[in-house]
Amino acid sequence: MSSSTLLELHISLANFTDCLYILDGRFNKLHTLYVDIDFISSLHLTNNNQEKLPNLRCFSLFCEMPINVYNKLIVPFLQRMSNLEKLCLNLIVRGENTFVDGNELKLNIINHMARLQRFEFYICSSISLRNQIYVQSKEDIQHTFRDFKDDQVISYVDYFQKEQCSLCHIYLYLDQLKYYYTVTNNFPGGLFPCVRKISLYDDHPFEHEFFLRIAQSFPFMQTLSLKNFKPQNNKLCKESQNDNQDFSIINYPYLTNLTLYDAHDDYIEEFLVDTKICLPNNAVHVNIYYEQLKRVTHNFTRDTTRINCAKLNSLHLNGRRLPKYAKDYFPHV
Repeated sequence: MSSSTLLELHISLANFTDCLYILDGRFNKLHTLYVDIDFISSLHLTNNNQEKLPNLRCFSLFCEMPINVYNKLIVPFLQRMSNLEKLCLNLIVRGENTFVDGNELKLNIINHMARLQRFEFYICSSISLRNQIYVQSKEDIQHTFRDFKDDQVISYVDYFQKEQCSLCHIYLYLDQLKYYYTVTNNFPGGLFPCVRKISLYDDHPFEHEFFLRIAQSFPFMQTLSLKNFKPQNNKLCKESQNDNQDFSIINYPYLTNLTLYDAHDDYIEEFLVDTKICLPNNAVHVNIYYEQLKRVTHNFTRDTTRINCAKLNSLHLNGRRLPKYAKDYFPHV
């Protein structure tokens, strides 16, 4: 397939080789390419074209899966686009010895694109803490963006001592961002209207206010997974309060898939107690362990979880089935 008239292309691809084929000259007038790639790897790479891409003016690269070939594949690939005016990157980088920061972006990308006018990015890079003498702080990372004109780059760093790893998030401009990797308590907020799928993880508790920030920052979120085994410190539950303490009931109006396999009971309560979170009607599939669901719903008799449970349309109980006496508690499942 080829074309001498195609100027702009928006496409989803299975692998990185497909992207290289698109840019091997068969679309010689192409100046704008938006590509979302399922998986980026050097395995089975069958196109190793190294020629410059002088006609390309706008390039956007999205990949939901973590990549281990950022320096090996992505950086040399981008350096072929010397006449780019707009670049957008949405990547999760693993397997490197240092974080992707402002210095790295300037040295390896920006300095190779003299005409670049707009650079939009969200890059989350992870490194192992093993054998690390010094790990950059949030302040260190932010300082590397001191030459980025007047743009407000957001950055923060998460440290996970148990897993012996650290994550660095850097981003600029949020309107088109599709993928956000591992939201923690350090998440600074912001509006991400195009993100539909997020995962929450931390080794410190998530309080009720955190879930409110998530709803405000990801208003169109459809898929949410949560991993946190730490109990909440400030549990808010109206059924156990006599002072009618005021707190916000959180709405997730577009949520369709919720995974709670690795969640403490407090977070199952957070999503099922109707005075905490309001779920959409007959729309949500939940992945959860049967014993936890039974425990949090008080053997499927608890009134404060009845309304949200009645809104669920399917359950995956890790091989278990609901008992017959619980069917009325989940009328749409």
